[in-house]
Amino acid sequence: MSRLTIILLTALTPIMWGSTYIVTTELLPANHPFLAALLRILPAGLILIAWTRVFPKGKDWLKIAILGILNVGFFQAMLFVAAYRLPGGLAAILGAIQPLIVMLLMSGIAKVVLPRAAWIAGISGLIGMIIMLYSPNMKADMVGVTAALAGALSMACGTFFSRYWKVDLPLFAFTGWQLVFAGLFILPIFLTMESWPTMTIKNILGYSYLCLFGALLAYILWFQGIKQLSPAIVSTLGLLSPVAAFFLGWVFLGQKLSFISMIGFVVILGSIFVVQRSLGKPVKSK
Repeated sequence: MSRLTIILLTALTPIMWGSTYIVTTELLPANHPFLAALLRILPAGLILIAWTRVFPKGKDWLKIAILGILNVGFFQAMLFVAAYRLPGGLAAILGAIQPLIVMLLMSGIAKVVLPRAAWIAGISGLIGMIIMLYSPNMKADMVGVTAALAGALSMACGTFFSRYWKVDLPLFAFTGWQLVFAGLFILPIFLTMESWPTMTIKNILGYSYLCLFGALLAYILWFQGIKQLSPAIVSTLGLLSPVAAFFLGWVFLGQKLSFISMIGFVVILGSIFVVQRSLGKPVKSK
């Protein structure tokens, strides 16, 4: 499989994640964010484990549990807290620091010397997100801001350690066990804070989409990308998620798309392109 193919397949993941907003608002019952996270994650993990029937060994149990919580469980919990307390644009802007966190981890822990162009592109991606989504009417809530930043830090660490920790598991089992541990992390939060709603056919279709496409397929492609690409490239591709959500809202919900927003969109795409080009060759270690 060529490098370009891997990048394009990995990019499908944040695009599918970007559809979460419209699926949630149009197909799911209101005010059940942790149920949505639970039904998205845990069944997908159980399907993959039942299919592969491969188990971690020794210290890999602890590693895979930590990765599952960082990449999915804690991240999802913080994502929903931020979504309920912040405007969607502000939450996405704060989440756009994730590529920079990954690059700092690569530089500080893995001692990877990153090209200057990659740092400039990472900052440009954040600026592009601000241009595309910022509104002067946004109101900041400190709990929501803290949750958004904590979620970005969590997934950045998960992306980094997924690449640099050695876990002896094939891709599908590696993905499945992370989703299971993430689901077990979310389960007590759901049981404490929410109750099971009455389900309609529309709700079932929405949850099924989130599980099969937004988790099972999406995370397989995501972790495949992490195993074969630089974590900085994968993390920068994550900027496509709010971009996809923004355009789906424009196409299906009649949300406005301004000229300024289009400029931000172009800047984000340019940032992604520059990062993958600048890191296309093997990078040096300090």
